[in-house]
Amino acid sequence: MRAIVQRVLSATVVDRDSDHVGKIGPGLALLVGIHKNDTEAEALKLAQKLANLRIFNDSDGKMNLSMLDVPGTDALAVSNFTVYGETKKSRRPSFVESASFVHGSLMFDRFVIHLRAQGFKVPTGVFGADMLVTIENDGPVTVIVDVDAPV
Repeated sequence: MRAIVQRVLSATVVDRDSDHVGKIGPGLALLVGIHKNDTEAEALKLAQKLANLRIFNDSDGKMNLSMLDVPGTDALAVSNFTVYGETKKSRRPSFVESASFVHGSLMFDRFVIHLRAQGFKVPTGVFGADMLVTIENDGPVTVIVDVDAPV
């Protein structure tokens, strides 16, 4: 599993084909890609890693605090198979490492459940939908977090 993580002041996702809206105030915007070999173990590991990711500033302005340390932070989780797009060999991304729709949906749901179990509100987009994501990046702070899938 892979997540593009942005520390945000706010973030919103809107499904273009329905009224579904997910939004948060301060926290993390997560663009989450599922690898074709990901299992429940990777979903749990990514959720734990993100909850403990020291990406928020302490009183000295250093990134030493995690979501667990900062009350009121939430995470907006948006499924995004394109984060596994491979571009090393050509200009057109290849998505052969991305999970199938069914497997990706199941693993994304498991990831969200694990992150919610840590005590966070985790609104989401609609898996596989055409969505509009608005992110108010704070910092800007953006990191890529990978959890290796089994081979």
